[in-house]
Amino acid sequence: MSDQFVVGLANGDDGQVAARRALSRAVDGIDVEPGDASFAVVVASPVYDPEVVAATVREATEAPLLGCTSAGEFTHRTWASGSVGVALSMGDTHRLHTGLGHGVSDDEEAAVREAIAGFPNSPSDPTTHPHRSVLNLHDGLAGKGEEVTLASKVELGPDVRIAGGSAGDDLELEATYVIADDAVTTDGVALGLVESRTAPVVSVAHGHSPISPPLRVTESEGPVVHELDGEPAFEVWREQIRERAADDGIDVDAFEAGSEDLSMALTNYAFGLVTGDGLKIRWPGLTTAPGGSLRFACSMPEGVVLRVTAGSREAQIASARRAAREARESLDGEAAGALVFDCICRSTALGDGFSAAVDAMADELDSPLLGFETYGEIAMDRDQLSGYHNTTTVIYLLPR
Repeated sequence: MSDQFVVGLANGDDGQVAARRALSRAVDGIDVEPGDASFAVVVASPVYDPEVVAATVREATEAPLLGCTSAGEFTHRTWASGSVGVALSMGDTHRLHTGLGHGVSDDEEAAVREAIAGFPNSPSDPTTHPHRSVLNLHDGLAGKGEEVTLASKVELGPDVRIAGGSAGDDLELEATYVIADDAVTTDGVALGLVESRTAPVVSVAHGHSPISPPLRVTESEGPVVHELDGEPAFEVWREQIRERAADDGIDVDAFEAGSEDLSMALTNYAFGLVTGDGLKIRWPGLTTAPGGSLRFACSMPEGVVLRVTAGSREAQIASARRAAREARESLDGEAAGALVFDCICRSTALGDGFSAAVDAMADELDSPLLGFETYGEIAMDRDQLSGYHNTTTVIYLLPR
């Protein structure tokens, strides 16, 4: 069978109906069936029972399955919410091994070791499938995105590329789930080891620029930052965005806990972690209230340096196009299809304009894609020491 990467997106009265419709749309008009898949990826709104979705896809494909709940779903054709998205890889160019780890919030290293316990230690067939990369999907509310990413790198070795994202739940911020084959769990990590004939490409881009001087985290606890430069973190952030927000018609003194205005401001004026390679965006929008601390999607150790950033609509769309172009230009040969991990913050900020970002990626890639809106994104190349992002586009491009 020739290589094909097919995708489908659908909703329905329940998870079984939505998943079956998505599978049907994936193979519509093509001389393949879901049962021909070598592996499957599924992303699903939390309005559906993830166990039902996973069981439906597995029954139809009988293939290795990796997936999670999401905060929005899209393909190269459309963008939706409250839906199920499915990608099927056909042919033998890529092979998937899956694993599931539990208890990420208590011990992310143990969870990663559990997930990779069944993985081969070296390429199963080094002659035909010498290239190894990893898909990492993990609980988006555990606050362990950076740690899970680093643990995956440590356990799998420096030569493995990693891409993926933090599972979502339509911004309900109650529970997120990950899927590996027939198993579904919250507070977990689902890993997929992809063995390939030709190496996949991972690209990453964001559309933010710094608007503040460097700010040092002086008091924090896990993902909660209490102080920046010795002052209450929220107040420091509010003062740093005051002038820019006023130009945008925002009264920073009117923010109220849980308000849409505050949530949007935390998204539009996120932080950038200062690194040797520039800025890695960090979103402070998890249950943050005026007056005190900021809660991030990953741990923020004392001593790290941040800058407040801002990103325009045009810059956000341009960054999605840039990520896609860089992926396509880096690929050796023809593209089969892509998985896209794109932050919920970007679609929240762009609103209906998010469709323009999806169109830009589709134009540049010129291949099928399945994406979902995450609570954090992973792009870690060989020998990198930090690969966790927010408000960012990550693309995992599979070659034929």
